[in-house]
Amino acid sequence: MLEIALIYLAAAIIAVPIAKRLGLGSVLGYLLAGILIGPFALAFVGDQTAVMHFAEFGVVMMLFLVGLELQPSRLWKLKNSIIGLGGLQVVLTSLLFFVIGYYLLSLRWETALAIGLMLSLSSTAIVLQTLTEKGWIKQEAGQNAFSVLLFQDIAVIPILALLPLLAFSDTISVMSDQANLIEHYPVYGQVLISLMVIAAIIFAGRYVSAPVFRYIAETRLRELFTVFALFLVIAIAVIMQKIGLSPALGTFLAGVVLADNEFRHELEVDIEPFKGLLLGLFFITVGASIDFPLLLENLLLVISLVVGLIVVKAVVLYLLAVVFKIRSKQKLLFTLALAQGGEFAFVLLSLTSTLQILTLEQSKLTTLVVAISMLMAPLLLIIYDTFLNKDVNTSKAYDSVDQMEPTKNVIIAGYGRFGQIIGRLLTAQGYHLSILDHSPGQIDLVRRFGNKVFYGDAANRDLLAAAGANDAQLLVIAIDDPDKILQVAELAKKHYPHIKVVARAIDRRHAYELLHLGITTFKRETFDSALNLGVEALTLLGNNRNDAERAGKLFADHDEESLKILAHLWGDDHSYGIAVKQRLEDLKQVLEGDAQAQKDLNTCTEKNELKTPAEYISTSKGIADA
Repeated sequence: MLEIALIYLAAAIIAVPIAKRLGLGSVLGYLLAGILIGPFALAFVGDQTAVMHFAEFGVVMMLFLVGLELQPSRLWKLKNSIIGLGGLQVVLTSLLFFVIGYYLLSLRWETALAIGLMLSLSSTAIVLQTLTEKGWIKQEAGQNAFSVLLFQDIAVIPILALLPLLAFSDTISVMSDQANLIEHYPVYGQVLISLMVIAAIIFAGRYVSAPVFRYIAETRLRELFTVFALFLVIAIAVIMQKIGLSPALGTFLAGVVLADNEFRHELEVDIEPFKGLLLGLFFITVGASIDFPLLLENLLLVISLVVGLIVVKAVVLYLLAVVFKIRSKQKLLFTLALAQGGEFAFVLLSLTSTLQILTLEQSKLTTLVVAISMLMAPLLLIIYDTFLNKDVNTSKAYDSVDQMEPTKNVIIAGYGRFGQIIGRLLTAQGYHLSILDHSPGQIDLVRRFGNKVFYGDAANRDLLAAAGANDAQLLVIAIDDPDKILQVAELAKKHYPHIKVVARAIDRRHAYELLHLGITTFKRETFDSALNLGVEALTLLGNNRNDAERAGKLFADHDEESLKILAHLWGDDHSYGIAVKQRLEDLKQVLEGDAQAQKDLNTCTEKNELKTPAEYISTSKGIADA
């Protein structure tokens, strides 16, 4: 077992970071890791059935965490897009795949319906991660895709409950031996007991859980809270299993009930690592179970099915985008983002195999199709970004140039937390601002407070000119993207040399890049706050407040001077390293010299041997020169 654990962990450590760097996401990284160590590649591990059954509990934990995020109030606000758009997507896609499977592929109706339900789901992990990384999650397509994924996550619960009803009769009798405690009751009795158990879970979550959580929390033993969190999830899963219902259904309901609990965040923190570990293990086992001989034997069939899956889902999604009046290019993004299979299909495949709704070969073939479609998902979004989204950064996608309000004072590019502080200060001093920001969500938020902010990319020359760059005195670059900051700075220096530029620097490396562009006025975003906190740390350690502030000032001045002195050495690691060591030694001497001067001053004060102002200034100048 230790050797197998070592193989799993090593595969994940190697494959997942590579996959994330390639923009494929962690889920595909785990799948690729499983493919590599599986019996059909390097053959480090064999049959994964037993491991997969254990790892499936990660899905139960995931649904518990999904429930924790779904407060009833949040569900109500998103009801139109979740129920309307998401509900129609799942229903229409399932029906279309059912028709294809039943009438065209001549599958049993139970099998066709099960496959249709599985293929209607998309990959929550891949889609949300990619949309967030690309900055699309706040766009119209991103918000609608999120709503559809949310409905799909919820839809997994009734699908899990429905699948046992599709099982063949002899399978049900075999499964009935698996510790269902209420199977000998009549149907109405089983329904009544199930409802009572669900009601008990809801009641306990609302009225019993909080006092118990407080009691556990008062012990101040963090591991005990973690133990109780795991106990809660496992206990609910076991109870639901004992009455013949889906464990995922019970944990999801418990999560929703606890969504407003004061200990919700603590539960999330404690459960998340176990969920992530078990889900990662689950995806690895899925990858290891991909049958490559079957893929080679049925290569054309698999390719046809993958293309068919993507095309069918894309058609349904695009038609829904039209019906719900999603804007033109946002339709394409919405469509391509969700036109793939999802990780929950693997969960449902495992259950359908157990219930014998699908044959072993059908299950393996479906696994192949879903996994390959997930591998294709990032490629579809790359195609969209490269070819179909090429005009997004032009002025057509932003506020009209005619609507811009040009300024003769200050243009601020980027109005997040950094830019707003500068903007409020300048506005309070009476300066007129023209503000650009590229985040629709941020603009909507700022406009609610009465600020006039325009949607635009400051790296676009036309928009910068419309904002008043020809006459403005100052350009403040407060964007949070380091590459975009450099683009705007280079554009301003090239086309508007008269305008003064101040910029936000992300770190020291970024500061050197700004210096090379000729931008000499900038602030590293964390330097001042870290320095101020350092001064407070010195004070708390018992140093005199004035001494601490003076040390901070000397450190800041020395660091700013070093930054400019060493700029020409940046890129030459050897020379830069030597120079940095020398500057650190100089800083140490400056601080020691200042400390000795203050000590001498205090001694003179005690002896009434105060120097004249001229003598004191001369001494201070000597220290500064040093």
